[in-house]
Amino acid sequence: MEQILLETVLRHMEDKEVIGDSQHGFTRGKLCLTNLVAFYDRVTALVNNGSATDVIYLDLCKALNTILHNTSCKHNYRLGGEWIESSPEEKDLGVLIDEKLNMSRQCALAAQKANHVLGCIKSSVTSRSREVILSLYSTLVRPHLQYCAQLWGHQHKREMGLLEQVQRRATKLIRGLKHLSYEDRLRELGLFSLEKRRLQEDLIATFQYLKGTYRKAGEGVLTRAWSDRTRGNGFKLKEGRFRLDIRKKFFSVRVVRHWHRLPREAVDAPSLEVFKARLDGALCNLVWWKVSLPMAGDLELDDL
Repeated sequence: MEQILLETVLRHMEDKEVIGDSQHGFTRGKLCLTNLVAFYDRVTALVNNGSATDVIYLDLCKALNTILHNTSCKHNYRLGGEWIESSPEEKDLGVLIDEKLNMSRQCALAAQKANHVLGCIKSSVTSRSREVILSLYSTLVRPHLQYCAQLWGHQHKREMGLLEQVQRRATKLIRGLKHLSYEDRLRELGLFSLEKRRLQEDLIATFQYLKGTYRKAGEGVLTRAWSDRTRGNGFKLKEGRFRLDIRKKFFSVRVVRHWHRLPREAVDAPSLEVFKARLDGALCNLVWWKVSLPMAGDLELDDL
């Protein structure tokens, strides 16, 4: 009965346009991810353009308000008769944001939480079968590494290595696989590296913004570039300009070049399920793999 009432009330509010576009919580087709992406898409664009940007966080549960400054010129703000405290970092929907929009601390925090849970599994679970370990890893550990990773999961190689190390440890727990290399363990278990999973999740989110349930939430985040040119997959997106790394690495900017490299049959998929199936095959052809060259260390193929 409660569910029926909820759906009826929500439908009435949507029909009467009572709920604003900025409302993401408890709204159909919107998530924490869409909220964060929509907001920080504007913030990173402002900072990229050199605009002085302050963000005020209101915590209604704790009656505690804080502000992040992104410029050396820091202004004081007051809410009623109370001065708002300044903070170098703050959690926004579970993601740690600092005053420079650097996500390194969030990466380290996610890896720390995931490693802690993995350590508990290692010490408390006696079974080392792949069924048990994979189930526990995918249910309890990996979510810490993937929660809203479209926002923060594409930083420097060092931070990405911290995240990947968690999965390395997890796959080593499985009986009979410890002697294999990490790549061979992934192949044996049918897993993607976390780097590839992030790319996969980026492209799935892009499809959702363009054709799926995020369409309303994604207005202005990704924009189609209409063209008569037939080269490519036929579904081009406008490429945003950037001068700072925080904008270059942001979801709405970085995902465009990967989307453009997908084949037409993938971007023309009629549903999310079909897109996911076609994406798995398409990812094998995307140039993203790392190659090891003698005396040169690990290089990205894109850098060659």
